[in-house]
This record gives sequence, structure tokens and C-alpha cells, in this order.
Amino acid sequence: MKLAVIKTGGKQYQVSEGDKLKIEKIIKAEVGSTIDFDEVLLVADGEKVEIGKPTLNVKVTAKVLAQGKSDKVRVVKYKPKVRYHKVFGHRQAFTEVQIEHIG
Repeated sequence: MKLAVIKTGGKQYQVSEGDKLKIEKIIKAEVGSTIDFDEVLLVADGEKVEIGKPTLNVKVTAKVLAQGKSDKVRVVKYKPKVRYHKVFGHRQAFTEVQIEHIG
């Protein structure tokens, strides 16, 4: 089984072919198109492991399944004794991708 560690949106993800994952929103990605992740930190295929210093010259190809927003998170700011409170929400934008090819 082939797996890789990719870096996108300031986060690292361990992926293998066929995985679906939600990542930080990629603005230029249209639904149904394919994108390449160039920042590959590690590739493992059975006993063979390649580690980048800092990255490898390998591309991971993924298909864009959806663009959307996640569920609302409520944020509350409160300071006692000064009658201050503020409540607001946040919905993080995401891109859902399916890994097609490693290598």
C-alpha cells in the first residue's frame, strides 16, 4: 500500500490512493478538476520509504469533489464585572478532494 505525507494550507496530511479528505479552501480549484500537491514530505511503498529534505520531487494528484463551508462554530467573548460579552459565529471554508495517484 502506497502512502504519502503532503503539506497544504499550513497543515500536513497522511494520504493514500482513494482517500477523501477536507482541506483548507483552494480558490482556483473547480469542482471536477484535478489538482497536484507539490509539497510531498514522505512517500512509503511497503518497506521502501523516501523522506524529503524538506520535500520530494513527487506529485500527488487529487480530484476536487466539492467546495463548501463547514458547520458553524460559536465563539463567545466575556469579561466579568464590566458587562461585556460578544457572541459571533464562524464557518470555515473547505475543499473536499479524493486522492487519485501518488507518484
